[in-house]
Amino acid sequence: MEFRNERFTGKLKSMELINNKSRFKVNALLAVTFLIFAVVACKISYSFSGASISPQVKTLSVQRFFNRAALVQSGLDQYITDALLDKCKSQTNLRIVSELGDVDFEGEITDYKMQPVTVAANAYAETNRFTITVRVKFVNTVEPNLSYDQSFSRYADFGSNRSWSDVEQELSIEILDQIVEDIFNRAFVNW
Repeated sequence: MEFRNERFTGKLKSMELINNKSRFKVNALLAVTFLIFAVVACKISYSFSGASISPQVKTLSVQRFFNRAALVQSGLDQYITDALLDKCKSQTNLRIVSELGDVDFEGEITDYKMQPVTVAANAYAETNRFTITVRVKFVNTVEPNLSYDQSFSRYADFGSNRSWSDVEQELSIEILDQIVEDIFNRAFVNW
């Protein structure tokens, strides 16, 4: 559109500049307001591991787990204690303390057994199942509703062509690593 009168064209361009400046100011004000609201009003917690931990939780403690199973395998209590500590160190930014932390784990191995699952025609076990159960008491002093006292159980099957002494160490570590993952997820991923 072309205006013949130069005076009106100048006023129109001047009005467009004022509108553009006003629009920019309003958009900038909205962006700043949203940013302030997001920072002040929201509780932000994030993690690459999927853990959701309150920003008020600063410390973590893991008490030594005890082996109270009828069949005791030496060293498993220390292994699960260390594995849980390592998991928490690698997946959280919480400071590990020896006294009671804002969140605290304690527990015991309550079951450690091997039993036949399937029996062959000759009345010998064809498949065996190795099961470990660990009872855990987790206390979250910042958010007590997230505390729990629960047993975690995992198993692994192995064929009768392998001897118990050949698989016990390997399967113990495999099962305990799965249990540690379950304990961590229950405490911090809230599944």
